[in-house]
Amino acid sequence: MIELVSQDRCIGCSLCVKVCPTNVFDMAGEVPVIARQEDCQTCFMCEAYCPVDALYVSPFAEAAVKVNEKALIQQGLLGSWRAEIGWGRNVETTMAERDTTPFFEVFTETHRTKKR
Repeated sequence: MIELVSQDRCIGCSLCVKVCPTNVFDMAGEVPVIARQEDCQTCFMCEAYCPVDALYVSPFAEAAVKVNEKALIQQGLLGSWRAEIGWGRNVETTMAERDTTPFFEVFTETHRTKKR
C-alpha cells in the first residue's frame, strides 16, 4: 500500500497521479498527496515511474503501516522497487537477469526481523 510521498524529493511531475490505476493521488498545489490510500492496490506503478524516488509503497497490501522517511532512506528503500525491476539509476541488469531472492521475500524477512 502507498505509504509515503517525500515532500523533499518530489519534483511535482505528477507521473504517479497519471499512472495510478485506482486514482489514489490528488495534486495539492505543486506535489501529489495520498488522497485515497485505501484504494491502493499495491501495484507499485507509482513507485516504478517516479523519476526521483520520492515514493514508498509497502508490500503489505492489507493494511497501512507506519513509516519513517529517514529510516527508509537509510535502508535504501526509497526507489528500491525501480532498481529491482531495472528502472533505477545505474542499473545494469534487470531482476529477471539476476539470480536473486525475489524482492518481496527479502523485504518481508527484513521487516519481520526488525519488528521482533
